[in-house]
Amino acid sequence: MDTFLKQLFTYIYNIVTAPIEIGETSVSLSSIVKLILCVLAVIFLTRALKNFLKKYVLTRMGIDEGNREAISTIISYGMATLGFIVVLQTSGFNIASLAVIAGGLGVGIGFGLQDITKNFVSGLTLLVERKLKLGDFIEFDGMSGYIKEISIRSTIIRTFPGGDVVVPNSELVNNRILNWSYENFIGRIDIPIGVAYASDPVLVTETLLKSAYMEPAVLREPPPRVLFLGFGDNSLDFLLWVWVGRIDDRITIKSSLNFIIDYNFRQQGIHIPFPQRDLWLRNPEVLNGMGAVAFRAPEKQQEDGGDVPQFAKPQLATQIARPLAIKDLLRQVTYFQNFTDLELRQLIEVGYRKRLAAGEILFREGDPGDAFYIVLSGSVEVFVAKINKHLTTLTTGQFLGELALMLGIPRTATVRAVEDTILFAITKKGFEKTLQSQPELYDVIVQELGKHKEELAQRQKQLREMGLVNEDEDDKNPIDWMRKRLKNLFNLQ
Repeated sequence: MDTFLKQLFTYIYNIVTAPIEIGETSVSLSSIVKLILCVLAVIFLTRALKNFLKKYVLTRMGIDEGNREAISTIISYGMATLGFIVVLQTSGFNIASLAVIAGGLGVGIGFGLQDITKNFVSGLTLLVERKLKLGDFIEFDGMSGYIKEISIRSTIIRTFPGGDVVVPNSELVNNRILNWSYENFIGRIDIPIGVAYASDPVLVTETLLKSAYMEPAVLREPPPRVLFLGFGDNSLDFLLWVWVGRIDDRITIKSSLNFIIDYNFRQQGIHIPFPQRDLWLRNPEVLNGMGAVAFRAPEKQQEDGGDVPQFAKPQLATQIARPLAIKDLLRQVTYFQNFTDLELRQLIEVGYRKRLAAGEILFREGDPGDAFYIVLSGSVEVFVAKINKHLTTLTTGQFLGELALMLGIPRTATVRAVEDTILFAITKKGFEKTLQSQPELYDVIVQELGKHKEELAQRQKQLREMGLVNEDEDDKNPIDWMRKRLKNLFNLQ
């Protein structure tokens, strides 16, 4: 029995170690098995190297996720190639002798493996160019999602419903792709909306902008915008533009904005129409004579004691206390009272809403007068901090800082919120943009400021004493001084 086992072992050993001639290279089954094990070891080590680089080394170096993926992938594939060459050399293979085999397979690779080769090159292109990176939010072929992985052959996209889509790299290289996060995730959301023809376009603009600023995800810069698209069949058509920091959250942000817009429209009594069609019957008595259902006008039905259809009954509108419109509040400011609705719309568009918690300081004495405020809700206290003197308390509908803004003078008092307060603010930048786009507003403001010559003279004297009056604008006539100062402050021609 022992002799038989020894003979069997010797027979198997001879088969395994028997040389097989491949060109000028001699190999055996044992060397092939050893080669396979070494190749598996190289694959395992390169994958471990990739994970180590991506999760530890490159992370500690502060490299972003997309760069970590690209660098670790290229290094791991480079090490894998080097490892395969070393394994072949140490296993006794003459790499030069494999050129014959490679040449024989060249035609097959050229035809049968053409797509694999194309995807391989495309994968290297994606990793090197980095137009698409790990974590990017893209739209491709009717789907949107995040790039989860970029490998040599394919890219995995994680869609919103949670599925992983494997896309060959060549399709990503050869087709148009919308990359929402190429530089950052900031993007614009468009919300079209139609309102009834009886609606006030300025009030609609104001309400839409108010709704935009009520959504925390909406950016203040660039500011939201409202476009009047035109006159539809049943509505005045508007478009609200808002910019958000995470465009990949646009579905939830848009839903939130729709809720807010609907609520504010109801508060302001702005109606969203629905398509309507009027049907006129030229000869209803002919229809009655043909056996059709008798037609009677709602008034006639009421005379006959019949029920008036529900749609014909007048509906009693619920009386809702509407919030104060910024358009009306701006008209209470002396300098804006002669502005047209279109001119007021310009001011509303450049303004924004600012929230103050109870006790929060809006500005202090000596701060630059770079904004004008209207109290929309709540109240603020105006006081002189140096002498601890209370001056006044401003409540809903009152305003402050308009003269400081237009003349560029420092604040003379401190303003603090008495309670949770919402203010409408127009900054110097926004006011300058309005005056430059609507030069005629300059003359309107000058005419109104001219009615307060004594106050202007006092302000001019204060600024002279503080050394804040430039020589090129100084003038004995306070009205001329004010004209020059406005032009200098807001870069007007």
